[in-house]
Amino acid sequence: MLASYGLAYSLMKFFTGPMSDFKSVGLVLINSRRDRLKAVLCMVVAGIIAFVLHILIAHTDLGYYIINKLHHVNDSVGNKTRRAFFYLSLFPVLDAMAWIHSGILLKHKHSLLVGSASISDVVAQIVFVAILLQSNLECVEPLLIPILSLYMGALVRFTIVGLGYYCNVHDNIPDTSSIEIGGDATIRKMLSFWWPLALILATQRISRPVVNLFVSRDLKGSDEATEAVAVLTATYPVGHMPYGWLTELRAVYPAFDKNNPANRRTGGASVTKSHIKRFTLCCFLISLTMCFILFWSPGVSESILVHIIGVDESFAQRCITPLRIFSFFPIPVCLRAHFTGWLMTLKKTFVLAPSSALRIGVLVVSLVVLPYMGVHGGTLGVASLLAGFMGEASMVFIGAACVYRRQKSDKNKELVADGENSSPMREVNPTTELDSIQELGEGEGHRGP
Repeated sequence: MLASYGLAYSLMKFFTGPMSDFKSVGLVLINSRRDRLKAVLCMVVAGIIAFVLHILIAHTDLGYYIINKLHHVNDSVGNKTRRAFFYLSLFPVLDAMAWIHSGILLKHKHSLLVGSASISDVVAQIVFVAILLQSNLECVEPLLIPILSLYMGALVRFTIVGLGYYCNVHDNIPDTSSIEIGGDATIRKMLSFWWPLALILATQRISRPVVNLFVSRDLKGSDEATEAVAVLTATYPVGHMPYGWLTELRAVYPAFDKNNPANRRTGGASVTKSHIKRFTLCCFLISLTMCFILFWSPGVSESILVHIIGVDESFAQRCITPLRIFSFFPIPVCLRAHFTGWLMTLKKTFVLAPSSALRIGVLVVSLVVLPYMGVHGGTLGVASLLAGFMGEASMVFIGAACVYRRQKSDKNKELVADGENSSPMREVNPTTELDSIQELGEGEGHRGP
């Protein structure tokens, strides 16, 4: 069951990933109620498309090919995975609606509400799992326990951010945006800003299914393959815990950097780029320390897996090496988040698009090459993910460096142009003054005689 849910969840996240990144649209582009309505309309259409795709994969031969054939899983696991995928068909639109309002709240500095909603999501899932385990559902359809808990968590999160928006933001923003901040954002402008971010997030979301696919095929669909996928499913949430929050650092630049026109209307203490860099460094060090404490201290990671995830001791031992590899993920994640936030503020998200291609390329190469070096199972999957992350972060850094260099070059050209325009003025003034003195002298000479 764990392998079936893991496969269905990772495939579902591929569809919800691009939609959840509309949070960035809310953070940067939405300045009025009309802008919000356009963003919500985009999410409704995307949710309908995702729903149709879920139905096709769950009930047609397309799903049998993607799940059973590509992943080399047996019919029992494949049928459960397709059934779980069908149950998750409505999740993308609910998740997207929560994210778009989270972005608007972050834009208006209501990060406490967004954080509370995310924490409430997790708490609600834990509570509902505990409740549903006491019901007859465990015997009737055990797959519904994690899926219903996931829905309830998302519903709680959407309720909190939705009420937060209407209570704190809705009445404080205009019906339409003024010309001073660029006017209303068109749907085309939203999509132009969003598609590179969506492409990157789609690549990130599809990374897990790709890893599951290669790991399963590497072990040729045996019982070891099913166990390896289960190891990955168990280690993803635990390994993601100490560093996953670093991704939210990309919201800091758009929320506080003064290049964003919306921030020019706000008062209060100024947050400089130096403040943002120091804050990012502190977050990175905290995350890295947490990773090494949790995954390298003897017995800590095993205890989490046994007592929280609920696996047995022998299974937990197989997860130790993959979890230790997760200790190095804060490095690429922090770099990627910092420079992505800066480029979002400049509305130059198109620069980020090549990083998605490099990530998936490095990931696939690692998944093909590492087995020849004796790396298999969960270790193969996590090590390849790390390689993909490093490739993506490198490309984001290179893109940001190119934009910075271009900005610096343009600024130097402007300074040179201003200097050339002002030089003739400095030459004219002394000449004019000299001519006046000469004319005055001649006049006095004429009057003298």
